[in-house]
Amino acid sequence: MKHVNFIAVIVAAAGVAAGGAALAKGYGHHGPKMSFEEIDTDGNGEVTKAEIQAMKEARFSKADADGDGKLTLDEMQAHAQARANERAARMLERFDKDGDGALSKDEMPQPRRAGRMFDRMDADGSGGISKEEFEEARARHGGKRWHGHGDETEQN
Repeated sequence: MKHVNFIAVIVAAAGVAAGGAALAKGYGHHGPKMSFEEIDTDGNGEVTKAEIQAMKEARFSKADADGDGKLTLDEMQAHAQARANERAARMLERFDKDGDGALSKDEMPQPRRAGRMFDRMDADGSGGISKEEFEEARARHGGKRWHGHGDETEQN
């Protein structure tokens, strides 16, 4: 069970840490972003709705392993797992500074907003979050699920 939790943390960290960098490097939530030139398949300098539709259909076809025109749960899970594996491999390649094939705690990327959430919640600057500050932060969040650093809290 500990191993499963560790993998989940790594995959989650990959998504959070690589999200901004991935967008900057041309990756979106559907995989590598295509360049304008790749989408503009006829090379006329304009991307048409038909070209965007063709791109979407190609992505669908890639996930539709049996080619029946439908995505089953197994196909969606396999596609999602393949994408997660690719993200984890990129994360390891990018952050494994000592090249040992593993990420140490020190090599793990830090979220860009590390500490800012705590600082916002600590409205009086005391270095701690009172129950009142905690509840005010929850209320500002609007009752949606939100994530702290390592802990997940759900609104009632």
